[in-house]
Amino acid sequence: MSLTQALSAAISGLKANQAGLALVSANVANANTPGYIRKTVSQVATAGNDTGISVNVTGIQRELDTYVQRQLRVENSGATYADTLAQAYKQLQDVYGTPGSGNTLESVYNSFTTALQTLSSSPDDPAARSAVISAAQLLTQQLNQSSHSIQALRGDAELGISDAVTKANQAMSQIASLNLRIAASPAADGATATLMDQRDTYVDQLSQLMDINVIKNTDGQISIFTNSGIQLVGTQASKINFNPQGMMTAAATWSADPTKCTVGTLSLLSPNGSSVDLIESHSVRSGKIAAYLQMRDQELVQAQSQIDAVAAGMASALSDKTTAGTSATSGLQNGFDVDISGMSAGNKITINYTDSLTQTAHTISLVRVDDTTALPLSNDATASPNDKVVGVNFAGGIGSVMAQITAALGGTGLVASNPSGNTLEVLDDGAGNIVDVTSVSTTKTATSLLGGSAELPFFTDGTQPYTGATTALGSQSIGFAGRISINAALLADPSKLVSYQTGTAAGDSTRPDFIFQQLTAGSLQFSPDTGIGSASTPFSGSISKFLRQVISQQGEAADSANNLKQGQDVVLSSLQQRFNDGSSVNVDQEMATLLTLQNAYAANARVLSTVKDMFDTLMKM
Repeated sequence: MSLTQALSAAISGLKANQAGLALVSANVANANTPGYIRKTVSQVATAGNDTGISVNVTGIQRELDTYVQRQLRVENSGATYADTLAQAYKQLQDVYGTPGSGNTLESVYNSFTTALQTLSSSPDDPAARSAVISAAQLLTQQLNQSSHSIQALRGDAELGISDAVTKANQAMSQIASLNLRIAASPAADGATATLMDQRDTYVDQLSQLMDINVIKNTDGQISIFTNSGIQLVGTQASKINFNPQGMMTAAATWSADPTKCTVGTLSLLSPNGSSVDLIESHSVRSGKIAAYLQMRDQELVQAQSQIDAVAAGMASALSDKTTAGTSATSGLQNGFDVDISGMSAGNKITINYTDSLTQTAHTISLVRVDDTTALPLSNDATASPNDKVVGVNFAGGIGSVMAQITAALGGTGLVASNPSGNTLEVLDDGAGNIVDVTSVSTTKTATSLLGGSAELPFFTDGTQPYTGATTALGSQSIGFAGRISINAALLADPSKLVSYQTGTAAGDSTRPDFIFQQLTAGSLQFSPDTGIGSASTPFSGSISKFLRQVISQQGEAADSANNLKQGQDVVLSSLQQRFNDGSSVNVDQEMATLLTLQNAYAANARVLSTVKDMFDTLMKM
């Protein structure tokens, strides 16, 4: 090797060592900087005349495992999703109360039925009557407060989505900006590596908010997509639009139809101007945004429907009176007569018949509907999965009603007629012997405390009777838990807890017995919208049993959410540790590298000094 080659090799070695020393210094200085990735010098040997004579620094390399980083972002999204759900379920548990304590909805309900049992034993005791009223007031207040709290949680979720969307837009904008700067920078210098660190920080922030798929491009840029394939970031950033609606009500729901949607919508506006509804396309499946959407549009909506079902069940169980029709015949035709006068919106006529050829039982529910914009009714208008529901408008008088009922019975073989007054007569097909009418009944809401029967409007919808009416806005049951109250006339005169007609004896237990039995043992059918039971087999049972199911289900859901959170935390912590082991700065390791670089620097300096001495000797010769 010539002196010139030795000199060149020593100088290149010094330069490489200087770059290494500067990088070690930067690594140590940023050991505690969030998002900083440990960096190393990339070196390559250069040769002349087939002899390695020097070393060149080709760039700065970030020490990270891209596979672990990708998995870390997936689990980061899942962990944030699980954590957000767990916190929301904990707050929902606070609404229902701690199981076993005296402030749960079930405990307050049981206190009410206990007071009713006492009244049933001592109907003439004024103190027992007052105790029932007081217990009922506590129960309605608990339902009111639970409804308001659930809607407040939905409002919090709405605000949470808004805040998360703002952060997501900021992160996407920063990623797009850094993409452009990285593309314009030298491929592997220190500044570019630092820009990549910054970009990764924003990508990690975005992964907490929604599930993403990061694709690395050949020019150092990255493209980010949702897992459903919608692009979020490239050289330009898309923008997520969200329009929060403020205060939430039980009737506020999401719909793909803009005219029916009454909560904030989530859409992605791409740089080319196209727009995608992220909720309708199910594009956000994990992360904080997905958790808030799930709580706002599913879990909390179901929680509201559960307490609404309790409130509606209590009101209907005490005020609804079902009257069976009387037998009727006309020639060879047999059936039943029912009086359809006094029906309120939401009340129904139930027709049961059997197809004699197949021995198949059928049910038709004719529901009174005063708001014609709500017609036609869905079969979901009743909790029964086996009936055909038909809405009937009574505004046009008995003639119009009969025409609508006749149309509803078309194709069944049944014959409807109005023999007199407000009587509906439903007969079979007579000689045809194809259908047999097994029963016809009406269910009407008692609106008077002195109606001559045990039924009474104990609970009301504000100041109005609760009849289960359906309007264009939906069923009266929606949000009923927030409006349920005790009949003002009953508050003014608690004796009506016993007296159901003029002359009722003070010690008559007919009405107290009826109220107690209806609320503890009466069997009701609950809508599958409550999440208890299914569409094909809805839950049937007493209100007490339904309440226990609700409390149990909510407790299980909260436990599942918490277990999911703990599991995700373990996975995330393990991946984070694995990533840190390879990517974070280890000061001890850097000090060892520093010593190695110092020794190499000294060796190269010694070579340089020796070459200088040899040149000096040659010059003196």
